[in-house]
Amino acid sequence: MEILSAISYFSIFLTFIYVFVVATFIVGWARIKHHQQKNNVAKTFVSIIIAARNEEDKIFKTIEDILGQRYPRELFELIIIDDHSTDRTTEIVKGYPDVKLIQLNETQALNSYKKIAIQKAIGEAVGSLIITTDADCRMGNEWLGSVVACYEEYGYKMISSPVAYFEEKNLFEKLQSLEFAYLIGLGASTIGNKNPSTCNGANLAYEKKAFLEVGGFKGIDDLASGDDELLLHKMAAIYGDKIGFLKNKAAIVYTHAKPNLNEFIQQRKRWASKSTRYKDKSVIILGVSIWLFNVSIVVNVVLSIFFSGLLPFVLFQIISKLLVEFVFLYKMMDFFKRKQLLFLLPLLNALHIIYFIYIGIAGNSGKYNWKGRMVK
Repeated sequence: MEILSAISYFSIFLTFIYVFVVATFIVGWARIKHHQQKNNVAKTFVSIIIAARNEEDKIFKTIEDILGQRYPRELFELIIIDDHSTDRTTEIVKGYPDVKLIQLNETQALNSYKKIAIQKAIGEAVGSLIITTDADCRMGNEWLGSVVACYEEYGYKMISSPVAYFEEKNLFEKLQSLEFAYLIGLGASTIGNKNPSTCNGANLAYEKKAFLEVGGFKGIDDLASGDDELLLHKMAAIYGDKIGFLKNKAAIVYTHAKPNLNEFIQQRKRWASKSTRYKDKSVIILGVSIWLFNVSIVVNVVLSIFFSGLLPFVLFQIISKLLVEFVFLYKMMDFFKRKQLLFLLPLLNALHIIYFIYIGIAGNSGKYNWKGRMVK
């Protein structure tokens, strides 16, 4: 019984850590002021970069959205790097004469095709501000102007902007939208708390000069993932408070949830693989603590079947997790105008515990499939 008691009180300790962490997310999000775009005349030349591989069914919509921006056409260029596509992606891009196309021709198998693609594009980019997005993304016509307005007003070296899922077709995709909003909010909140930890390359801006000054992707170029988050860490190490999050609905970039469980797991394994390169040990310790918190819930649920005295501890953990996440996600879903998805939180909460435990292990070991390639 002493062992059970120790497990229970350790679980309570982990619960308090988790509640405290999410509470800091709530505070961090609140600290970020909504950016109101002013009617100033834009003067920054921007290079928008997209690394594309087999995106024939979506890339033309992305191109049309970008070329249709309400931002002076003479002040931005669109560069698309074709990463060995085997479909009509290249043919579609060539149909736009004012879009610069770069084709990768590496013959040796690599892990980091996307970083090579972005690095090459930056080498040819004219713009002083680089913005990356993906070939399956959609954006409103004020997107580019809102990002540049934030850059020109605050002089940030890097700007992380919001990304959201849309056009969900089923319950699985709606659950992903809710979980993804949590991840975007997490990244934004850490920036708001002046301790940047994560961002998303589907909507990321940074100075070309700053990218070169931090050495670009040097030191992280052997990983398939990390063109966003690990670059953020390199930027934050040098520029500190010159990292910003753009809280403006006009800046939201939209993309699609994964259509099936296998693609979802492969994507999350790729994202989780970046954690092996975190240099900030406090972030690693925090991540392990949250993973242990989820493990403790599962352990307590199983033990409570045989020892009913543990049931109050299980309920305390689950209710605490649910309530603090609801408060945080309410703010996020209000921003994205998707509060109706909050009714799925109890279901997401239960599924997320198992998923988080699995990804914590799988994402840091073995290989995963990405864009038809097996990488590690």
